[in-house]
Amino acid sequence: MNTKRSKFGGFENAMICLAVLIAPAELALAQEGTGALPDKATAKTYGSGWECNKGYRKNASTCIAVALPAKAYLTDSSYGSGWACKRGYKLSQGACDAVALPLNAYISAGSGDRWSCDRGFRQVGDTCDAILVPANGYLSQNSSGQGWTCERGYRAKAGSCEAIVVPANAHATARSYDSGWECDRGYREVDGACNAVKIPANGYLSSQSHGQGWECDRGYRSVQAACVAVEVPQNAHLDFTGHDWDCNKPYRKRMQACTQGDRYD
Repeated sequence: MNTKRSKFGGFENAMICLAVLIAPAELALAQEGTGALPDKATAKTYGSGWECNKGYRKNASTCIAVALPAKAYLTDSSYGSGWACKRGYKLSQGACDAVALPLNAYISAGSGDRWSCDRGFRQVGDTCDAILVPANGYLSQNSSGQGWTCERGYRAKAGSCEAIVVPANAHATARSYDSGWECDRGYREVDGACNAVKIPANGYLSSQSHGQGWECDRGYRSVQAACVAVEVPQNAHLDFTGHDWDCNKPYRKRMQACTQGDRYD
């Protein structure tokens, strides 16, 4: 048998040997996410290596299809299972089970695997029970607590809305706490009644809701139930309150007078 030898025989043998040596290295690179791209893979945008396409997960040096259960969808994340349950379903032992929605409830916003009760209902265990609103009450914005608020002129008491008794010279407030009423201007509460504020001479009604209900005019000070004129000594003037005095500079206050140094003028 005549064997024809290639003039490049030595070179061809060298290339064959080199390929044998490189093959294991290429396999190792592929397993590490570098080297030749496997099927269903894409080179990484940043850095070296590759990553599996959407719907596939890395398995050694290959990309295998994600096993998508019923009522699930593929995610863009390259980590985890690669899928998530659709709205109205929740993960349960590797599957997507329908959310058990009770009457008078809806699927909550967000993840879509929870539910909330409709307005007028509150969650009690796995059900939505109706909020019982008493007469003269209305549903509040918050379903926590009693879930309702009394109309103006009423206050909550023992699960009902009780009428607020407003005394003479008073008016109902929108507050759901305290007495539910307050005295009109010019009156002050005394033992559940609204008594007229007695304004002394040189005084006027105060805007404050507390205290005696009146204040003295400028140049007068309150002494018990009267407004007494402020006695301004020589070299002094009424201070910023209008109910006391300060010394003119360079005088200083000494007892009830304004002096310079240690001597009285």
